[in-house]
Amino acid sequence: WYLDIVSPKWEALVSDDYEYIMPIPIKRKYKIQYLVQPTLSQQLGVFSAEPITKEIILLFIKKLPSYSYQINLNYLNILADAIKLPNYVLSVARPYEDIINGFTKNTVRNIEKANKNNLNIVEDISTEHFIRFYESINKKYNSIAIDSLKELINQGEKHNIFRKLFTLDENGNIIAALVYTLFKNRLVFLIPISNEEGKLKSAMFYVVNHIIKTKAESDILLDFEGSAIEGIARFYKGFGAKNQPYYVIKRFRPSFLIGRI
Repeated sequence: WYLDIVSPKWEALVSDDYEYIMPIPIKRKYKIQYLVQPTLSQQLGVFSAEPITKEIILLFIKKLPSYSYQINLNYLNILADAIKLPNYVLSVARPYEDIINGFTKNTVRNIEKANKNNLNIVEDISTEHFIRFYESINKKYNSIAIDSLKELINQGEKHNIFRKLFTLDENGNIIAALVYTLFKNRLVFLIPISNEEGKLKSAMFYVVNHIIKTKAESDILLDFEGSAIEGIARFYKGFGAKNQPYYVIKRFRPSFLIGRI
């Protein structure tokens, strides 16, 4: 259902016995078929309950049904000679008091700053409120179509995988929000957004600290979904998160096939 929304024409490469599967996000432009990573899908590649060797990965890559592709493999698809991108994760298996010992001084200062601003976190706000807040932010990145985003969140909540958190200022105004997924033991920060007031009041520091505090001493792994951008990476590392890189494969990506996903 997730791929049906973010990559409606997706297909898959499947081993004879379904032991290994690789989703194929297919798009077409000027009647040319190409493969490109869908928005809000950081990692795809080969999936299996069995070990995924380099030989298996290369076999699937060889069978890709297009000369033009750019696909992010998942962190268990290790290809030493592929492009490697950072993704930061944090285990919260320890007590909260132990986890915060790994916070940087800057992170601690921002959490203290947020606490002084009388912020409040709530969950029972509608998807429509999130969408309106999302659209109000001046985004400098390619984003998913609003209708698809709304459908994704609604289906995610229907399947009991998606959650929403809103940060309110002392007047009850939304200044930051987060849509995250929780599947098995992995909590993924899918869509974190803050307005200018939220940034000034360190609202996202407040959100992450809230999640760490509420999930501490569980087997959950926080997956921050990035980033190669230095400032964002510094934000995640400030909570003690460690790099769990993933790999990118690409071939023949002419400029006319590169653009909004």
